[in-house]
Amino acid sequence: MFVKRKRGFTLLEVMMVVAIVGVLAAIALPSYNNYVMRTNRSQAKQALQDIANREEQYRIDQRAYASTLAALGYQVSTDVAPYYDFSTITLVAVGATGTDCTGTANALQGPAYSLQATAQGSQLSDGNLCLDSNGNKTPSAKWSN
Repeated sequence: MFVKRKRGFTLLEVMMVVAIVGVLAAIALPSYNNYVMRTNRSQAKQALQDIANREEQYRIDQRAYASTLAALGYQVSTDVAPYYDFSTITLVAVGATGTDCTGTANALQGPAYSLQATAQGSQLSDGNLCLDSNGNKTPSAKWSN
């Protein structure tokens, strides 16, 4: 006589698979989120450096720095725009002094500029980025990687 085998999974087998998938997700999700945050930061750093290059080109042509991205002919990429706002361009007039990215008062001697990428949305926990005409980049830990 033949014994008929039942097909399917037992509740214990299903629960073990659910537990394993849960553990893997708990490990992988924070790592993935960290990767996405670093990628967005990298795009923001590239944008700041591109804006700084355009500021220097603009100064050569116009004998002054531009106060808006539109004057530079720059449009923020749609990849980075949801995560950072680049509208903060602080100019220091000729003969004046200003605070640089490190927070040192009177460190920028005009004509000079300071560019700020203000984090927004899911990037808020990563913080803002700053680049000035003296070459200061803050926070330095975020610029080194």
